[in-house]
Amino acid sequence: MDPDVIIRDEVDADAGAISEVTAAAFMTLEISSHTEQFIIETLRSAGALTLSLVAELNGAVTGHVAFSPVTLSDGTPGWYGLGPVSVLPAYQRQGVGARLIREGLARLKAMNARGCCLVGHPGYYGKFGFRNPSGLRVEGVPPEAFFALSFDGHYPQGTVEFHAGFRADGKNSSRRQADRGRPAAVVATEVAPRTRPSLYPEPFASRVSGREKRPLGDVFGLQGG
Repeated sequence: MDPDVIIRDEVDADAGAISEVTAAAFMTLEISSHTEQFIIETLRSAGALTLSLVAELNGAVTGHVAFSPVTLSDGTPGWYGLGPVSVLPAYQRQGVGARLIREGLARLKAMNARGCCLVGHPGYYGKFGFRNPSGLRVEGVPPEAFFALSFDGHYPQGTVEFHAGFRADGKNSSRRQADRGRPAAVVATEVAPRTRPSLYPEPFASRVSGREKRPLGDVFGLQGG
């Protein structure tokens, strides 16, 4: 990776660039519904971006990773979801994504978080310490595609639910504009659907689990790090 790449917190002025980077990273990814930039916007509007880090090179944003709270059915607090994570195509497979992830995990630990989890490609996340946890799952996702990393050695049991922002599809963009400045709790409540379908439909999950033998990146947009 270029030694001049800087990993830093997002600032307000980065929002547009983050959306562009995310859209570009997902553009050719067949398992994507190409709505990932809306996920980030919705998490931000709901005040649910616990960490939002960018990779910057020569003043331009080239990568991004988000971490947001997850809900565990056994009530264990302090766990977070990793994603979306994305890198501009021209900078993929150069270690940018890996550095974003490692920095985010280090910051979660410094915040006394208890763990982090994600849905992703089975061949990528072991190098960060993630594993397929026994007894912990996301509905609709094959166990080999769900990963968790405990910071305190304890792995919760039950199911994991990601923030409602992961269901964002961009159809509420105009409402998000109107929502700016409103209480985050109100916005988050209105964004959440009345039903709770799986975040990851079967075609999506089967591809993530490696059943399609072609190069895949992270389901949240990492196409090479």
